[in-house]
Amino acid sequence: MGDSKEVGAEASPVGDAARGGLSLLSQGEPEEPSAQESALFLGGNEVKSRAVVKYSSAPPRTAFAQLEEKTDLKLPPANWLRESAKLGPAGTTILGNSKKSKPFSSFGMAYDFIDSVGNDVDVVSDSENIKKLLKIPYSKSHVSMAVHRVGRTLLLDELDIQELFMRSSQTGDWTWLKEFYQRLIDQKWQRKKKSKEHWYQKAILSKFLYYSINGDGAAQPVPSAAEQQESPSSDQTHDSEGVSWPAPFEMPSSVSEDPSASGQESEPLEPSYIVGQVASASKEQNLSTLFNDGENSQGLKNDFVRNILWTFEDIHMLVGSNMPIFGGGRYPAVSLRLRDNNKPINVLTGIDYWLDNLICNVPELVMCFHVNGIVQKYEMIKTEEIPNLENSNFSTKVIKDIAQNILSFLKSNCTKEGHTYWLFKASGSDIVKLYDLTTLCEETEDKYQNPFTMPVAILLYKVACNMMMKKNQNKKHYGTIRTLLLNCVKLLDKSRHPQIIASANYMLSELFQLDEPKKEESSESPLNENSDESYSEEEEEMPDSDENGSYSTSSDPSDDNKAVAIIKSVGELSVPEKYKSIHQIRPSCAFPVCHDTEERCRLVLSYVLEGLKSVDSSIKKESDLPAADPNTPIPLKYEDEDESTRGGPEGLEKQMALFLDKMGSLQKRNYSSQSGMIPGSWQHKMKLQLILKSAKAYYVLSDAAMSLQKYGRALRYIKLALQSHDTYCCLCTNMLSEVLLFLSQYLTLCGDIQLMLAQNANNRAAHLEEFNYQTKEDQEILHSLHRESSCQGFAWATDLSTDLESQLSVSCKCYEAANEILQFSDLKSQNPEHYVRVLKRMGNVRNEIGVFYMNQAAALQSERLVSKSVSAAEQQLWKKSFSCFEKGIHNFESIDDATNTALLLCNTGRLMRICAQAHCGAEDEFKREFSPEEGLYYNKAVDYYLKALRSLGVRDIHPAVWDSVNWELSTTYFTMATLQQDYAPLSRKAQEQIEKEVSEAMMKSLKYCDVDLVSARQPLCQYRAATIHHRLASMYHSCLRNQVGDEHLRKQHRVLADLHYNKAVKLFQLLKDAPCELLRVQLERVAFAEFQMTSQNSNVGKLKTLSGALDIMVRTEHAFQLIRKELMEEFDQGSETTPATDSSPSLNQEEVIKLLSIFESRLSFLLLQSIKLLSSTKKKTSNIDEDVVFKTNKQIYSQLLRATANKSASLLERIDIIIHLLQQLARGGSAVSGGVVQ
Repeated sequence: MGDSKEVGAEASPVGDAARGGLSLLSQGEPEEPSAQESALFLGGNEVKSRAVVKYSSAPPRTAFAQLEEKTDLKLPPANWLRESAKLGPAGTTILGNSKKSKPFSSFGMAYDFIDSVGNDVDVVSDSENIKKLLKIPYSKSHVSMAVHRVGRTLLLDELDIQELFMRSSQTGDWTWLKEFYQRLIDQKWQRKKKSKEHWYQKAILSKFLYYSINGDGAAQPVPSAAEQQESPSSDQTHDSEGVSWPAPFEMPSSVSEDPSASGQESEPLEPSYIVGQVASASKEQNLSTLFNDGENSQGLKNDFVRNILWTFEDIHMLVGSNMPIFGGGRYPAVSLRLRDNNKPINVLTGIDYWLDNLICNVPELVMCFHVNGIVQKYEMIKTEEIPNLENSNFSTKVIKDIAQNILSFLKSNCTKEGHTYWLFKASGSDIVKLYDLTTLCEETEDKYQNPFTMPVAILLYKVACNMMMKKNQNKKHYGTIRTLLLNCVKLLDKSRHPQIIASANYMLSELFQLDEPKKEESSESPLNENSDESYSEEEEEMPDSDENGSYSTSSDPSDDNKAVAIIKSVGELSVPEKYKSIHQIRPSCAFPVCHDTEERCRLVLSYVLEGLKSVDSSIKKESDLPAADPNTPIPLKYEDEDESTRGGPEGLEKQMALFLDKMGSLQKRNYSSQSGMIPGSWQHKMKLQLILKSAKAYYVLSDAAMSLQKYGRALRYIKLALQSHDTYCCLCTNMLSEVLLFLSQYLTLCGDIQLMLAQNANNRAAHLEEFNYQTKEDQEILHSLHRESSCQGFAWATDLSTDLESQLSVSCKCYEAANEILQFSDLKSQNPEHYVRVLKRMGNVRNEIGVFYMNQAAALQSERLVSKSVSAAEQQLWKKSFSCFEKGIHNFESIDDATNTALLLCNTGRLMRICAQAHCGAEDEFKREFSPEEGLYYNKAVDYYLKALRSLGVRDIHPAVWDSVNWELSTTYFTMATLQQDYAPLSRKAQEQIEKEVSEAMMKSLKYCDVDLVSARQPLCQYRAATIHHRLASMYHSCLRNQVGDEHLRKQHRVLADLHYNKAVKLFQLLKDAPCELLRVQLERVAFAEFQMTSQNSNVGKLKTLSGALDIMVRTEHAFQLIRKELMEEFDQGSETTPATDSSPSLNQEEVIKLLSIFESRLSFLLLQSIKLLSSTKKKTSNIDEDVVFKTNKQIYSQLLRATANKSASLLERIDIIIHLLQQLARGGSAVSGGVVQ
């Protein structure tokens, strides 16, 4: 590595404080630019190595001083073990790695570089452990390491068996491992003491390094007192190593072991991370308060001089190194080594030196040779030349293969997160074994005997937290996060670590997005696209096949049942790609696919329940709380100044309190916990978040049940959601607008459910059964809620009533409450869509209530006697109905919903018509007149219909509603005109005025009755228009008959009557189901012609009128054909089925017989008059045409007389005769067949 880059990485002295917390990691220390890739070409084999210094606490690098020959290293220099600016603080490991790494050193690094763990890095470990692993095939020494998996990352730590067993003999811990070790591995185990030579070599190395930094080759020996420090310092080092192992599961003495007492006082032991603030938590937030006093004793501090991200070939490692690096030589960075000249460098030493330089990216090695502590010479060697040194030849390609094989072996077998694996090779043995210590430990009485349990759990938790904070990319890691958290919870004792367990369960619940679109539930969901970053607890990896160089589990029978995997010979590690599963491990802990919303919500609620249980178990029971001291003032709650200035929560609090009072909540809102939780404590914060999550889950469940039309179930879920929210309101001291929005949504959905229950009353029993059912999980959550609140704040909204009016009323009240929340919390402008939705629902339910009261009024009206006047109950119902319609119209108008406004105005018009109908039966039917009250209400109805049309503006906005309003308006005008015509108010108005009003009303009815518009209502419009023309014609006909005098007016009436009769006939002829009406109109036309004939004096005029009347008679054939067809159909149906099954509206035979009799008599009369006139004119003049007509009429008249005389003829036969006669009459002068048609 170049000087500028390496120095740049180490130039800023950080000091102990920063080194302890390592906050600079998450801040992105600018070490990345110092990355430099060095490719070494040795023996034709290319080895790629790249090192990036992520953190360094070393002081600025100083040049090494070359010692003079004959310098005696046995004599300590004057600066030995003293503090120096160049050396950094005394007692650090800057100048040597004599101090052993602590057993949890990898965890210390992992905590500091949490971003890399579980994802980017394959291995986290001390460089000494890495070197020891890579030297396994070359070395006969024993290897003992603890291995832990977190995601795709492996953490390696030295597991010093000797030290563990020494501790075991003193404290009684680890006895299970000692017994296992002695039983299976070394039956005659005894502690091996380190030789004097070992301590001698360590001492002269330390003095050599201090000499080198000092540069004074002729330094005088220090006084004998200092010399005497050599042995104690060594012992001291050993002692410090001895106490570096923690107790298996110790807690600080200040914390009680009693679960019931592990309340608020246990907070320092738990993480400061409250996951409720996941969204807003900064990346710098860490678990610094977790270990507090016990951190150093637990060995969880990152105490390496430098942490390096080392990429060796395709393996990414986070390595801790304490190797001293000096300046000087041909390169600005060199490593300094002391060698005994009498002992040549062997392969193990060469590999050691080479790997140290690669890891620290040091390009050159400086070796100082000595004989019995006397300096002889120096030699400088380039790093790439080290593998080729005499007596130390080794292949870098083989080292690469060893690294890849060991990593593959470990990754293939250390598959369970949270488990402690033990990689062990006995001294002098070629067999490497891997044991699962967690499984072995669980076979003992106390599964928490494993001292790695707590650090592993905390690391799993921290990695999961870190991934959760990465909002933009964390979705693809959900499977990994879930596995990390589940394993974390599995490792921890619930009674000792309630906060971490509660927090982990909350994070687990947060993984399931409750409001995500349903399409994400499909198999293409990104949640299922996990890489090999997550591993299942339940699913075990199958071993590779033997051809891939697999490990064997069938070695010695005594090892078979304990070892997870075995490398039968260390020589296998040198074979390229002997273990190939490094990147082929299948992702067996993909995020669970929830096939429906209910499954997803149930998972969320299961985690919420576990979290609530953890919180509740940590809160002291009320009976355990100390009595209040009368001399101690009770602290008053206050809000932080910055909180009170953010959006005015105080105002929201007051508004919310007023709102709850208005909603009828009898519960006193004292914002205090009944369980004794202290506001601001972790229990308080966590329970608030868990309760809010449960409310959301129940809301989503309710919404899903609603869409399935399971309204009883939906009401049960929304009740639980509102109970959760009510508890939240009781506990929360600072109401957020977001939470109020949730409440508004819950109340809106509750209103929807109550409305649907009201509309589906026929299935009430099933809904009631669903409503009363409750799962055990729901009961337990409710029990936790009841610890804080009575949960009755919204009981009024969630009762399942059997009364329709009550259900509609509750539904309306829910919408009103939801709207009020939006109003006072100023959420209306922030959430316009929800605001519009609420007002629409409110307008709709008010319409439903209005219709309900209107129908009740109509029912009362139909029940009372005709002669009785309007009752007070009816009037009260009208007022209620009108009030609901009016408020609903206001709701829709405020959101510019023209269509729904028009519909409510239309319903109000209908209410006015019902009011008008109620006033029609106050008098006897014979004395009945159209009353002023009827006119008043009908005119009001017209006004509302016209307003509805104005609201719509044009038909294109909503054609169906437009057509419906037009039809109702036409009906109102028609009804009003008909009543005035049939029950003319002659006692109050003149005949002419009534006729004028009827005519105007009829014409307006025609205006809004579109006969040309093709629609389902077109036949009705045509029938209505035909009826109007018929009535107008009849009225003018009647006026003409009764009027005397004004000839001009008579002529006008005659023209109008004729015009309307013609129009009525044309319209009735278009209809296939109104033959009687058509026949009646034609008969009235004939009568109209007869009336005109009476005023005529000349025979010619009379004959012409008679001819026209007979022509009208001929045209009635169409009506008779329709009547005959219907009679035939009824006859055919009667022969096939019983008459009772005829549900279609049948022909009124009585009316047909009546009309037929009239027709026969009028036809007979016309024919007789025609014969008389023709016979009289025949005497005077001779006309061939008239003779033919005379003969024809005479014959038809004769046949008609004979037919009418036959009283036994059926209706169908009579109609057939008429049709036949009309056909003859139409032919006029053609030949007449004899005989009567039968």
